[in-house]
Amino acid sequence: MTEKIRIHLADDHQVLLDGLSRLIHTVKHYEVVGTSLDGNNIYEEVLDNQSSILVLDISMPQKDGIAVLKEFQQKGFPCRVIVLSSYDDLKIIKEVMNLGASGYLTKKCAGENILEAIETVNEGEEYFCKDVRSKIFDTFSKNNPKLNAFEPQKHELLTTRELEIVTLISLEYSGKEISEQLFISTNTVETHRKNIMKKLKTKNTIGLVKYAIKNNLIKDN
Repeated sequence: MTEKIRIHLADDHQVLLDGLSRLIHTVKHYEVVGTSLDGNNIYEEVLDNQSSILVLDISMPQKDGIAVLKEFQQKGFPCRVIVLSSYDDLKIIKEVMNLGASGYLTKKCAGENILEAIETVNEGEEYFCKDVRSKIFDTFSKNNPKLNAFEPQKHELLTTRELEIVTLISLEYSGKEISEQLFISTNTVETHRKNIMKKLKTKNTIGLVKYAIKNNLIKDN
């Protein structure tokens, strides 16, 4: 028997909570075990109902989603957190991911992507909905399509070359395009890619995007 994924929903609109609850309960091994209309007691509530995942709105009365995440970070995360927001602003995305959120979902794509987000985050991966991924990739393209202004900082895990490759992979460049951009062979690109994935302990491009966010390879403007 599949163990149920226990989910707590936090949003200040009861209609949205009801709609998400109905959708989530269409999956047999998903269970909504609690809801919150404000941010005041969310930490205690998810501890009490032993939630696996919290879906958390940013704009909450009493205590907003950022404050809730800061409380989680201070006290220790009792569950994984998917942020639900009306905004796709990169400053907010960067802040919540740096505070420890595992996913970011805009409200306009919540109905389409919430089930996928829960499954992905429950498996230990990070999740960005399509709108957020597009915003991130667009920002890469506008600010630095050819790496002309690329000024990598020193990072503990990756070399300068690996940082360049992370950026290009996140831009969805192919191995051939990366080799042409950096004047290296496709075999060298593949070797770097495998080493990067191993160092960052990630299996997909989303993990690379999160690394780019945390290390300020993505600009806010």
